Amino acid sequence: MIEPNDRVLLVGKGREYYVRAGTGTLSTDKGQFDLSSLVGASAGDMLATHTGAQFTVRIPRPADFFTHARRSGAPMLPKDIGLVIASTGMNKRDTVLDAGTGTGIAAIYFGGIALRVTSYEIREEFAALARKNILDARLDNIVVVSGDVLLADGRYDVVHLDMQIESAHIEHAYNLLNSGGYLACYTPFLEQMAIVADSAEERFSEVHTHELIEREMTRSKRGTRPSTSVCHSGYVTIARK
Repeated sequence: MIEPNDRVLLVGKGREYYVRAGTGTLSTDKGQFDLSSLVGASAGDMLATHTGAQFTVRIPRPADFFTHARRSGAPMLPKDIGLVIASTGMNKRDTVLDAGTGTGIAAIYFGGIALRVTSYEIREEFAALARKNILDARLDNIVVVSGDVLLADGRYDVVHLDMQIESAHIEHAYNLLNSGGYLACYTPFLEQMAIVADSAEERFSEVHTHELIEREMTRSKRGTRPSTSVCHSGYVTIARK
């Protein structure tokens, strides 16, 4: 059941709105929507604007936060986050250290799977925004720490770095990981990837780097073809202790 201040998606024909349940009115080209009517509703309920336009109530999932949540920069794409989750075997027993929180999108994906996520963000304004997005995602197993990940302590099953990575970060991650645990590093450029791979190969038993190419198919009356949008995003290096 939706409570006041919860984030909700309203999905209609050719329209989708990311709103907050509670007081106020949403004005659209399909009419006005009373946001208080969302309180007490459930996923799948049909609600209408004052003109009778019908919208389906939807509870946001991580992919929806990637699309709609307020951003502090460019977050990792879902395809790369998925590669990290699959390659590390992240699961409900895992404690995860995430660094370079940014908008908090990766942390939200991880928080829906892992036992606990601790995310480090050195920029306080980014950390504050990430906390708001995580609160909207209704996840209570994620903690965002404002500070340098090199100061992190504890033991982790997965360490994920999406930031400017130096050799010191790789060494610190190795020391924090449990035996058999995984380090996952996202790097947008080959030069940064080389720093990660070279440093990891000095310490970890298994090191692999992947580039995930994604092509969405577009369909029209003329035919079907791959989208012309850019399919490269970055490089993901996975290392096992």
